[in-house]
Amino acid sequence: MTAVAITGKQFLIKKKFLKLLGSDFQVFDENQRQILFAHLKAFKLKEDITLYTDETKSEAVIQIKARKIIDFSSAYDFYDSRTGQKIGAAKRKGWKSILRDEWIIMDLDDREIGNIKEDSTMMALLRRFITNLIPQRFHVMVNNAEVAHYRNNFNPFLSKVQVVMLKEDPSFSPEFAIAMGILLCAIEGKQR
Repeated sequence: MTAVAITGKQFLIKKKFLKLLGSDFQVFDENQRQILFAHLKAFKLKEDITLYTDETKSEAVIQIKARKIIDFSSAYDFYDSRTGQKIGAAKRKGWKSILRDEWIIMDLDDREIGNIKEDSTMMALLRRFITNLIPQRFHVMVNNAEVAHYRNNFNPFLSKVQVVMLKEDPSFSPEFAIAMGILLCAIEGKQR
């Protein structure tokens, strides 16, 4: 995967509040120690998110790039920033995601290996049409096993996503899970 090996089973992604240009995300491990920092550039027609080892942005770890400009079902490629090698991809299921958010997880050859789905259609509908006070939850299935889940914590001023790794799978490493969590926070957060 990447040269920086992330260990642990739980991570917290926090979107920085009151950022004028772009979005910044801090990633903490289960000991509340910051382990990664991500930046989403402002005014880009194609999403471009880079994960760094810290806020100095001196060492990039993973880069997430949208394949197309403003695409309802856009696919995002994940690259190891040190080697430039693709490590996987994720694609949002456009029309299906109107009622219930759903993503396809792909390996480096774009073969589908799993999916990420919002917890239930009923809860998704309540969030969209009644109140967005209900935190979003996603379940991650890879190779027919639940390997992780995400949970957005409700806070009108600070977006936070908790990442919990349930099972080890080389196709869905902690680094990829964190990068996907940041993508969920950045993309799904724009819809609310």
